[in-house]
Amino acid sequence: MAPKRVTLADVAKLAGLSTTAASMILNGRPDTRLSKEAHERVLAAAAELNYRPNVAARGLRTQKTRTIGFISDRVATTRFASGLIEGALAAARAADHVMLVLETGGEAKLEASALEAVLDRQVDGIIFASMRARELHIPELPAGTRSVLLNATSQRHAVSVLSDEYTGGRTAVEVLARHKIADGVAVLGYSEEAERGLFRSVAVNRRVAGIKDAVAEHGIDVTAWESVWLWEADTGYVAAKKILRRHPDIRALLCMNDRLAFGAYQALQEKGLRIPDDVSLVSFDNDELASYLRPGLTTVALPHEQMGRDAVSLLLSDDAASGERLVPMPLIERSSVIG
Repeated sequence: MAPKRVTLADVAKLAGLSTTAASMILNGRPDTRLSKEAHERVLAAAAELNYRPNVAARGLRTQKTRTIGFISDRVATTRFASGLIEGALAAARAADHVMLVLETGGEAKLEASALEAVLDRQVDGIIFASMRARELHIPELPAGTRSVLLNATSQRHAVSVLSDEYTGGRTAVEVLARHKIADGVAVLGYSEEAERGLFRSVAVNRRVAGIKDAVAEHGIDVTAWESVWLWEADTGYVAAKKILRRHPDIRALLCMNDRLAFGAYQALQEKGLRIPDDVSLVSFDNDELASYLRPGLTTVALPHEQMGRDAVSLLLSDDAASGERLVPMPLIERSSVIG
């Protein structure tokens, strides 16, 4: 037979106090007016009996389950966005909450069942997260259900946490301006056609707007905007070779993400061009491999962990303002821009 669960009454009996007094001490009530010796007896009794509070019963009394629902498409299973969940988990632990993580792969049926699962468990709030910053279509939630969107937007939900892509785009251009690179710049990766399509990204449009505004302000001549649909190393390699063939005097490549930059490194090295002496590179994301390239890649980082922490903080806050919380994108300077 399974051992009998230790109850609050058992702890109180061993400590020689009432159940009410033991409850106040274990719940950290500051106004118990009980002696230090009484506190020590209760805590010692709880430790001796290995007492675990009944979370479900406490939830019924307080209307708080200290549980957060985290529903995403592919955040947990991709390294590109795992920082979102890492930050959220850290913030949940710090707030003495547990997080129920469900991943849907973007499938409508799984999204509906995931939402039912967290609502059935009466979570204190729900974070809806996306691997790629985009607009989400979220069904109407029961009245009083707290929700925050993470790396996403929605017309139905008022609070969202996003990276500050516009300022991030400006930051990348300002690196080139600071190093007096004013011409022979190519932007690798933006696809206007893709941005008008089904999978258009909230982030990319803002990033490009920041790039374009900063280029105009600093008087930088962009020689080419090379459109790339898939942002991977092999497509970056092909696109960079195309740029070098058409514009052999190129001085800098501004890549829309680090994976494109990885491919560009290979194309430049095959051509016998040195980074940064011949061609400088600036990129976005701060992928794990960026620091291992030689020379190290200068990149504007996606602040995924901080975004996850902020999402939990907003979800649990009593006075969270509606609108977007934009998290700064830090510049990680390495050695890919000429000094």
